[in-house]
Amino acid sequence: MTHDVMAPLMFGGLIVFMLIGYPVAFSLGAVGLFFAVIGIQLGFFTTALLQALPERVFGILANELLLSIPFFTFMGAVLERCGLAEDLLEGTGQLFGPVRGGLAYAVILVGALLGAITGTVAASVIAMGLISLPVMMRYGYNMRLATGVIAASGTITQLIPPSLVLVVLADQLGKSVGDMYAGAIGPSIVQVLLFCAFILLLSFVRPNDIPALPPEARTKIGWPLIRRVLVGMVPSLALIFLVLGTILIGLATPTEGGAMGAVGAIILAAIHRRLTWNLLWQGMDSTMRITAMVIFILIGSTVFGLVFRGVDGDLWIEHMLLGLPGGQVGFLLAVNIFVFFLAFFLDYFEIAFIVIPLLAPVAAKLGIDLIWFGVLLGANMQTSFMHPPFGFALFYLRGVAPKEVKSSDIYWGAVPWVVLQLLLVLIIIVWPGLVTSFIDRGGAPATEPPALEQPATKAPEGADDRSLEIERQLRQMK
Repeated sequence: MTHDVMAPLMFGGLIVFMLIGYPVAFSLGAVGLFFAVIGIQLGFFTTALLQALPERVFGILANELLLSIPFFTFMGAVLERCGLAEDLLEGTGQLFGPVRGGLAYAVILVGALLGAITGTVAASVIAMGLISLPVMMRYGYNMRLATGVIAASGTITQLIPPSLVLVVLADQLGKSVGDMYAGAIGPSIVQVLLFCAFILLLSFVRPNDIPALPPEARTKIGWPLIRRVLVGMVPSLALIFLVLGTILIGLATPTEGGAMGAVGAIILAAIHRRLTWNLLWQGMDSTMRITAMVIFILIGSTVFGLVFRGVDGDLWIEHMLLGLPGGQVGFLLAVNIFVFFLAFFLDYFEIAFIVIPLLAPVAAKLGIDLIWFGVLLGANMQTSFMHPPFGFALFYLRGVAPKEVKSSDIYWGAVPWVVLQLLLVLIIIVWPGLVTSFIDRGGAPATEPPALEQPATKAPEGADDRSLEIERQLRQMK
């Protein structure tokens, strides 16, 4: 057995484990350790390679950037339960009520605002599903359109800062979270405009599917109504500036911004008179579960990645992708198709931790800007929430939708919005400036492409040198 066979077998074994349905974190670790034993027995590498594992794990736990994940998760969990979405949807829905498709516009705009505040899909989809879907059904909206716009507007969260996806992508690519946030601003705006343009088109083509609110259901537009909208928006906008503004202008790190966001979420909950011990407990419980999942996936991925590199899997991936016809275009086409179909079975955390470390070195060698590449893949990974069989946005909506809403309506309703998300991917490829023009490079030199096994984790002082020296010696032996 040669290295050329071991690497594909290892990657194929991981896919088999995931298709069976075994938890990804444990699949990564199990496959990595299993092939480590085989690799040692066949003489591909020695046990010295595995001496790097404890230091890599410690490096994950010592990575201050990853500390922003529980902060942002807690912020979203608190705001999900504090009544903010209800106030925003009710007021914005009344403002757009006289317009055909007004409720759909309100859902899109509030979804974008909630995405910038909470950073979590679940919060947006559940809140809008509970509040907007019954109203849309009552006033004659097409069922598939109503469910589709709610699910899609919730997934905007994954591209709008302070998205957890962008934090993870920045970590895996070894890039600044602030730059990743800045690069996502343009695509986020275009995504919202695409969704609104689709509703506008439907208002002309199929006007009966998206009626305006009847006169008796409208609140007269005046200072009470405007005041209610402002009361809901102004504190939210202040929180957005507190979190994103300080990160983008360099006054705070993502971890510090996340900490301020968590405090701001508690303050907003108090303003809405929803701050209770039960709310805080639920927020901490949700944060603990998500953070534990992320850490275990990271530990599993570093085990898999180290052994995969030991059998020259990184070279196998590199030669395969660099050999694609078309250079950068061929690489981007193949990668985006691969990520799109992988998203049918994996969520964005799993894709980011498994696939991105394999793709990033190749993208860097092809001269592709890694910030642009990360935002592009982030836009692509939005679709993981929207298409079957594991579209979590669809699951969330199914869980809160009335019984008369058919699951088939939810799934078919998502199709045009997935097409719009893929259209955004195409726009980013054709128009790179949509991402790069928002990034202030500041004359800083480009960083080196990330290492395969754990590109952006901070190991103890000297740990990276020792583990890389072990790997270099093994490569020389081969």
